[in-house]
Amino acid sequence: MTQSSSSRAGAIVLLAAALAGLAVALYAYITPLTGVTGTLGALVVILACLALALMALLLAALKGRGARIALRVLVLIGLVATFVAGLLLHQWWIGVAMVVGFVGLILDMCRTPHTTRPAHP
Repeated sequence: MTQSSSSRAGAIVLLAAALAGLAVALYAYITPLTGVTGTLGALVVILACLALALMALLLAALKGRGARIALRVLVLIGLVATFVAGLLLHQWWIGVAMVVGFVGLILDMCRTPHTTRPAHP
């Protein structure tokens, strides 16, 4: 796998996980008798999943090393916070989606750097 497709694969997995979490949170927020219908907690998870999806798109587009590292830290914080919020809402599938998103973040971090420096003899 080339470095750009490896990076894109991680961002795509992260995006898919964020959208899956968004779908589950929307279902829980809208559907009656889920236990969290119309609650502020479910609404916060919806907004967090939207933010994670936006950050996944930015992660695929960014080129600078420092910006990518900063965005990865923000994504990690967002994944952990959304995971905890999903578990507190008893929406286990949101937790599963955030674990999948963490796998996507790991895939994105495992890519090779853009530039390699020649070794000095």
